[in-house]
Amino acid sequence: MKGFFEPGTETVFQLFSSVHLLTLTAFFIMIILLFLFREPLRKHGINRAARIGLFVVLIASEVSLQIWLWWSGHWNYQYSLPLHLSSISLILSAILLLNKRYALFEFTYFVGVGSALQAMITPDISLYTFPHYRYIHFFVSHGGTVVANLFMIFVAGYRPTGKSIWKAFLWLNVYTLIIFGVNFLIEGNYMYISEKPVNPSIIDFLGPWPWYILSLEIIALITFVILYFPFWVARRMNQEKQHN
Repeated sequence: MKGFFEPGTETVFQLFSSVHLLTLTAFFIMIILLFLFREPLRKHGINRAARIGLFVVLIASEVSLQIWLWWSGHWNYQYSLPLHLSSISLILSAILLLNKRYALFEFTYFVGVGSALQAMITPDISLYTFPHYRYIHFFVSHGGTVVANLFMIFVAGYRPTGKSIWKAFLWLNVYTLIIFGVNFLIEGNYMYISEKPVNPSIIDFLGPWPWYILSLEIIALITFVILYFPFWVARRMNQEKQHN
């Protein structure tokens, strides 16, 4: 059990290894099941229990991470506060499950799902693999963010619009400016906007600071468009049916 939580392991994470692919497959199956059981999940009692259950999982994952960072000696206010995009998206997605505000969904769907999917495909957890706590936490927290937002789509019937893309992009930039100020005050590097991360990442291919931030903006906008594309196609098909 100690090895489950022990910081640093002998076996490191390997991108697209059998463990990684099996994890992604399990996540994909969970999404399919969520879609298939969307009707039962709309029943009041089941719906409420499912939303609260997902809320608890998301919040517990973030709380457990803070506890683990403190216990392992890695906690530092300059790097460990829940201010990274993944953490703030998780927290806001958890709140969305309870208050069901559409305006919040517009942000969490594009920003939360977009960043979480990219993180799951190319995880930044080089020191940890299954069954270590950090590996399980990483995929539960990021996968949970995606599931929470797809729950609002499949079960609650929420649909983003073209305007939602620009709203999400605007609020993402507002949050980025706030975090830039926070980083300056505490000499931190939340969202990796003050300097490149130490570990190898896609940012290494996007040019020097601050130009890689512009590249990340473009990537974010392209990701938002891709996430909106299925809904755009569905709207066009419905419009064509109405005209016929």
